[in-house]
Amino acid sequence: MKSLLKFITCGSVDDGKSTLIGRLLYDSKSIFEDQLDAVEQISRDRGDDYTDLSLLTDGLRAEREQGITIDVAYRYFATPRRKFIIADTPGHIQYTRNMVTGASTADAALILVDARKGIVEQSRRHTFLTTLLGVRHIVVCINKMDLADFSEEAFDAIHAEFTDFAAKLRVHDLTFIPISALKGDNVVARSANMAWYDGPTLLSHLERLHVASDANLVDVRFPVQYVIRPQQNDARDYRGYAGTVASGVMKPGDEVMVLPSGLISTIGAIDTADGPVAEAFPPMAVTVRLDTDLDVSRGDMICRPNNSPAAIQNLDAQICWMDEAAPLLVGRKYAIKHTTKWARVVVRDLNYRIDINTLHRDEQATSLALNEIGRVQMRCTQPLFVDRYPQNRATGSFILVDEATNKTVAAGMIHKIPREV
Repeated sequence: MKSLLKFITCGSVDDGKSTLIGRLLYDSKSIFEDQLDAVEQISRDRGDDYTDLSLLTDGLRAEREQGITIDVAYRYFATPRRKFIIADTPGHIQYTRNMVTGASTADAALILVDARKGIVEQSRRHTFLTTLLGVRHIVVCINKMDLADFSEEAFDAIHAEFTDFAAKLRVHDLTFIPISALKGDNVVARSANMAWYDGPTLLSHLERLHVASDANLVDVRFPVQYVIRPQQNDARDYRGYAGTVASGVMKPGDEVMVLPSGLISTIGAIDTADGPVAEAFPPMAVTVRLDTDLDVSRGDMICRPNNSPAAIQNLDAQICWMDEAAPLLVGRKYAIKHTTKWARVVVRDLNYRIDINTLHRDEQATSLALNEIGRVQMRCTQPLFVDRYPQNRATGSFILVDEATNKTVAAGMIHKIPREV
């Protein structure tokens, strides 16, 4: 089976994110002829003397009219080596929340930098967000090298500046590739215009990027989403717990514990849509059957008896605020969704707001506005079963919902587990 790589494109407006994805799809022959014909026709109608490949991802009418990406556009393609899911995320600052959505499930991030402009505010903002969201592999694509005369000096200057900035962050894997998304240099085929560059092309690097070790296969975490109890006479004895494996590996015969009850049982069988399986691992959607009848419901967690998440009500988290209508205020109450569990929280304290450009902490801040990031202390009405976000992205993240409007107002990451009082 081919491995799967999920990656996002980030960067400032007009740095060429959508064009790069269009180039990847076009050069890997992953688009249909009628799609290409439509893009060519739109390009001619707009008076362009080239085929605007960014239109392959910018599907919304507002995006095409403005020439920018607003929503997160997902595209799929495959090569003989690997399958890919691309998330083309917005570059405008007012759509940072959309970028957070795309980065939350990505294995890698492509940070595009215009070779003429160098690193700008959004370059830093998106790099910080990708590291905050646990994206371990960052590829800095220094784009529009054709407009910088394919200058090695321009590449080296951006390389040095970005390396200095990344030293302040938790970057596990950092790669730099000079490209021209419009012309195709170093995207799929090696460029004859940059003989000084001896590294891989972008597609070659993505095909060989090792992400299998990024998954947490040690800590078994299975949030129960649904309890299956068929009513047919021949299946009334069936009781299964459906959900998605967040981390770890489960097999029939394994001893497990159910939270919050703390009761212990043994896995009798693991079912999928295609029948029983010998093991389950992330991100498989499965139904787990236990050897004993336990009181298990939605929001409960199946784990190992000697390896369980922390059960806490006091949350120490970093959040990205997503509501343009109202800011985060200390003392406000919200609904919280963590894995498959719903509860309520009250914001007790805002420790600081982070300045994206300088990474300095504003400890005098009293609120968070749209797209701002800060560290908060919250109290939950019932215990949540959590891990630190760097250890487990599924059990270390949550969203906040305004109960009055039913809008998702924040995305949060738990980087520290406080001692319960």
